[in-house]
Amino acid sequence: MHKTALQIPVNKSLKDKAEIVALSKRFSSLQEFIRIFLVEASKDNIDISFGENTQLSNTAEKRYLKIDKDFKNNKNIYEATNAKDLMKQLHKD
Repeated sequence: MHKTALQIPVNKSLKDKAEIVALSKRFSSLQEFIRIFLVEASKDNIDISFGENTQLSNTAEKRYLKIDKDFKNNKNIYEATNAKDLMKQLHKD
């Protein structure tokens, strides 16, 4: 295997903070974290989002799982033929 070094200039403070996060996520080093990220990125196997993670309550999770199951089984699916019909269905509950 042919290896090459990747050099990326970054602020020392940024590197130190990223290293703390990588270690807290059980990576052995920041280098390992970056190496694994690159491997997964090369397979187009990375989904990136920034911001807070949303944790659903158990009730909400069950509700959305039921909605997903109903959708896959073509149950409780409604079609609107025009805007008035759509608004009627949206305000039904």
